[in-house]
Amino acid sequence: MDFFNTQMRQFAIAQAPGNPVLAVQIDLNKNFAFLEFRSVDETTQAMAFDGILFQGQSLKIRRPKDYQPVPGMAETPSVHVPGVVSTVVPDSAHKIFIGGLPNYLNEDQVKELLTSFGELKAFNLVKDSATSLSKGYAFCEYIDYNMTDQAIAGLNGMQLGDKKLIVQRASVGAKNATQNAAMQAAINIQVPGLNLSGQSEGPATDVLCLMNMVTPDELQDEEEYEEIVEDVRQECSKYGVVRSIEIPRPIDGVDVPGCGKIFVEFSNILESQKAQNALAGRKFNNRIVVTSFIDPDKYHRREF
Repeated sequence: MDFFNTQMRQFAIAQAPGNPVLAVQIDLNKNFAFLEFRSVDETTQAMAFDGILFQGQSLKIRRPKDYQPVPGMAETPSVHVPGVVSTVVPDSAHKIFIGGLPNYLNEDQVKELLTSFGELKAFNLVKDSATSLSKGYAFCEYIDYNMTDQAIAGLNGMQLGDKKLIVQRASVGAKNATQNAAMQAAINIQVPGLNLSGQSEGPATDVLCLMNMVTPDELQDEEEYEEIVEDVRQECSKYGVVRSIEIPRPIDGVDVPGCGKIFVEFSNILESQKAQNALAGRKFNNRIVVTSFIDPDKYHRREF
């Protein structure tokens, strides 16, 4: 109860002074609890905490089975809690279906792949109710709807192990719209087995961008940062002459462009393509590497 009252106040969801949560009933044997709120609207807004971490566990927050909607009241929260990924992906034009996932990939690994394109608003890896094993498909939604088409274009057809991903909008009748948008998307995500229709709009260059390899937190420590730079230099030198490496680091209070990405400049395009073919889809620190080429002029202007 204290946890939810604190979260409600911290994220300004509480609509009046005092505690929004009045009572709690906990069933330790079945690992669930009931929360009683002081108002209907605060109850609805608290649904935004679905997926929040509590004592290392991601909580699933649902209405009781006997819940009866209140006429004239909203049924879904109007707020998004930063850093919280809901476990329910509602039907919408931006709901994405991800099929063909290897069964051995867990939720965190699939989310790592998806967040290469942006922050997730909701994610659900569908599992067998009897075995709790992945059924090989998932649904997600991004906070920034502009990422929907980019993620579909970048992931659809991606080879993972012995399987190839099928990624498209989950909504009925949206398949053609997705294909058209993918052809118009000005991105050039490179992954093994990917056939991207719009690829000609983003030609290969001598500057390769490596994504999903590091997190901003890993770049904080000076010694760890230097080790990452050296590891990248040694690996990329296998495929050609590395002219320069840029790994933007986080700065407190500043939104650093390109933070979390690695940029490698090779001596020519053939070398960068060779590196892309070797590195895309590989695992680095249990993360699947995603790559793209960027404009050398923007690279030298540090427009990441």
